[in-house]
Amino acid sequence: MDATNRGRVRVERTAKRVRTYLGGRVVADTTSALLVWEVPYYPTYYFPLEDVDESALKATGATKHSPSRGEAVLYTVSSGAKEAADAALAYPDSPLEEIRGHVRFEWDAMDAWFEEDEEVYVHPRDPYTRVDILPSSRHIRVEVDGVTVADSRHARILFETGLPARYYLPKTDVRLDLLEHTDTITHCPYKGSAEYWSVNGRQDLAWSYRTPLPESEQVAGLIAFYNEKLDIYVDDVLQERPKTKF
Repeated sequence: MDATNRGRVRVERTAKRVRTYLGGRVVADTTSALLVWEVPYYPTYYFPLEDVDESALKATGATKHSPSRGEAVLYTVSSGAKEAADAALAYPDSPLEEIRGHVRFEWDAMDAWFEEDEEVYVHPRDPYTRVDILPSSRHIRVEVDGVTVADSRHARILFETGLPARYYLPKTDVRLDLLEHTDTITHCPYKGSAEYWSVNGRQDLAWSYRTPLPESEQVAGLIAFYNEKLDIYVDDVLQERPKTKF
């Protein structure tokens, strides 16, 4: 993969076939997508204009300025019976030469995204993010406000690039009587959809993936807790609470 950097924006080609749908129809389909890191945390896809259904794009007359990418032209995307206002943009005169002649779609405005034939959620997978899940017999104990809510020697530890280790524990080692299921659901492009519990009255401190994506299926049905918001002891050593976006 060839990569270039312009300030804080990184641009890289991907060999994956990428498609996005709206209204039941393919709006863009390419094997020449660009991964563009507009923010440090994850990339977004830019499609070559020739691989976009231009009949689905209608310029709104509006523009949007980016200090690094220049002046963007905004488009409404219409496909099938659906219309998504200002859901696409292009930078025809961008100082980043690589993204000229490309279109970027707002992820959440589209119905579905595919890398090859696998649907992708939340945002494109970052090629530099790795998920490792390892079984561990280390003694893991979780405390909330001085109350032990989990105690296990059968953890699976999930190591994900850029995040603290997460300790996934069997439900039989968790005080389920202290957990209350909530309506919160979040989505991860590497793990899937998570459900949440409040713990000892504190909102959404624990989560679980009932049916994770194949690469993370080893944590199916296990419960993890936010290291940032409670106390976790590993082999009786209190772990420092990490500082993350969570």
